[in-house]
Amino acid sequence: MRERFWEHYSLGELNAKEWEALCDGCGQCCLVRETEGNQVTVYSIACELLDIENSRCSDYENRLKTVPSCHKLTPENVPRYNWLPESCSYRRIHRGEKLPAWHPLLAGDRKRMRKKGITICRSAVPSSQVPRRKRDQHIIKVKAI
Repeated sequence: MRERFWEHYSLGELNAKEWEALCDGCGQCCLVRETEGNQVTVYSIACELLDIENSRCSDYENRLKTVPSCHKLTPENVPRYNWLPESCSYRRIHRGEKLPAWHPLLAGDRKRMRKKGITICRSAVPSSQVPRRKRDQHIIKVKAI
């Protein structure tokens, strides 16, 4: 990877390794969402493939086939996905913002993220534990898109 690539290159200029390294691993994009009209509802319910403790997909290579609602982030769609959290590294770089000090590329690991509550490991519940009729009890936010 190129040194401090996130400061010198746009999302479209990153190579595959840099693109993946830019992900802070918060797991927030792996929470269940529903879009209706011009609003998105985000739940504290994790995708069935999310390893909640580690905030990582348990089958990253096959996620798009296994989970139809999974989104592959690209430089082209990041601007349209305004349901991504404000802290999302892809979103921040797209906007020309700096990475926060807690980002693993700067901090060296995810410990700071966990202390600041950026990862979903303390709040998310597995989708298998939430019946559809009880989903409303897990709403985190409703946002206009």
